Amino acid sequence: MTAVVLDASVVFKWFRPQQRHGAEAKVVREDYAAGRLSISVPSLLSLELLNAAARRWSWDASAVQQLAVDLTRFAFSVSEPSIDRVATWTAHGLTAYDAAYVALADGLGARLISDDERVLEVAAAIALPLSAYRGRTGTTT
Repeated sequence: MTAVVLDASVVFKWFRPQQRHGAEAKVVREDYAAGRLSISVPSLLSLELLNAAARRWSWDASAVQQLAVDLTRFAFSVSEPSIDRVATWTAHGLTAYDAAYVALADGLGARLISDDERVLEVAAAIALPLSAYRGRTGTTT
């Protein structure tokens, strides 16, 4: 099993698969469901998804509530990054929110799968582009 951190740019696509790289996000989800991936996330992930659903996507209250249930069912490993690592990545030019994902991956010694161009640029040694994820064996292009 491969341990990874996912950021919101990937998990968003599980609920909005028509977005760019939605097919690759589906492969990540399938690999997680099949037990090929162990996924860690900061608690911030749920807040970002709920905020996007309610404000950006204009989902009604029942749909947002169902999203909260779905996020709980995923049973991701929720861990918080060290504030020192978040500060370091923020100083490199990331928002504190994006830095939280990078810092968590950095602290766990795991890859971060992301579709955020700024994250991929700043944290190239840690972040794997979602577009490069091929699944099953964790191979990339």
